[in-house]
Amino acid sequence: MALPSTRWPDLAELQRSHPMCDAVIDEIDGRRIRIGDDWLIDFASCNYLGFDLEPEIRAAIEPAVRRWGTHPSWSRLLGSPRLYVDVEDRLTELLGAPDVLALPTITLIHDAVVPALAAGGTVFVEARGHRSLYDAAKAATTTGATLRRFRAEDLAGLRAALAESAAPRLVCLDGVNSMTGNLPDLADIAAVCAQYDATCYVDDAHGFGVIGERRPGESSPYGMRGNSVLRHLDVGYDHMVLVGGCSKAYSSLLAFLALPTPLKQHLKIAAAPYLYSGPSPTASLATVLAGLDVNERRGDALRADLYRRTARVLDTVRTLGLVTPNRSGLPVIELPIGAAGIAEVGQFLYDRGIYVTLAPYPLVPRDEVGVRIQVTAANTDAEIDALNTVLIELADRFELPREQV
Repeated sequence: MALPSTRWPDLAELQRSHPMCDAVIDEIDGRRIRIGDDWLIDFASCNYLGFDLEPEIRAAIEPAVRRWGTHPSWSRLLGSPRLYVDVEDRLTELLGAPDVLALPTITLIHDAVVPALAAGGTVFVEARGHRSLYDAAKAATTTGATLRRFRAEDLAGLRAALAESAAPRLVCLDGVNSMTGNLPDLADIAAVCAQYDATCYVDDAHGFGVIGERRPGESSPYGMRGNSVLRHLDVGYDHMVLVGGCSKAYSSLLAFLALPTPLKQHLKIAAAPYLYSGPSPTASLATVLAGLDVNERRGDALRADLYRRTARVLDTVRTLGLVTPNRSGLPVIELPIGAAGIAEVGQFLYDRGIYVTLAPYPLVPRDEVGVRIQVTAANTDAEIDALNTVLIELADRFELPREQV
């Protein structure tokens, strides 16, 4: 029998043989991880604010579990622990949203909501949008939707495609892109959507918790409060559905939609994760609430540290003349490797104690194969020093793509 993995030999080979794929993490110590006998500095974590290591947040788990048990095993249709309602109320206030519906994961949200919103109409997916968005849009074709791709920078093309498309129209894209770390021109895209009565559906998995509203006195260019790409770019909720997750900046298994209340009520009878799925465990609900408390008191200080440490890495990348698509200064730093082999580059980093995300084909297009470095507020200055030293060695050892002078 031919296995599906034979369609993607590069990825299958990395999974089979590379220590940074399918790894078993045996131990952690801050942002250091142990794989077997090897200790490495973790620059693959998406726990951007370091909430996974916060003692106050960890301490919130035991009292909640004592009160609610380990897992509220009703579907949400049958009953929601008060914790869920508290999370939704707190998120509604933080986001300045009309309402919030919390569900276990972003992928489950996409799979349920995209087909529900696009049924019988047209779903547009931005060319660099996350694979989970594209998969959900493909599923929407089973409900009679037509799937089309668009490029965020081609507003004229989007406008023309919307003008000739069938309603309902759903335009799906990333907020902070998961590979480049960049932001779309969301205000312009939202305006085009409003012109054609389309819903703009934004996946802000990597932005929520990291970027937020701009104000005088902000602690960094990331803005304040970490309340999403919409608030950061001063985009309102008209014709808008914002999807965010707590599994990254908030280090908890929970996701949400920020949306109008009538749509929330509709999804309670139309979205499978609300009707059938097991809910998030008590520990995750408790740590989201504790994380919201920490964010309120000192989240901006953590974001300032995150910005400063990310800037140090980007300064090194630019001093070396290495190509990175990152123009935003956000803590997602992709380094394309060009002709260098991804397995060899990955092994070089591993042998020097640096753990990153490998991005082989088909996870990214062949000309974008590379490594992704993710910085968190829990990384120490000494760990940033170590990373920068290894990046200098990496640039000397391999012929990586360089910026044109």
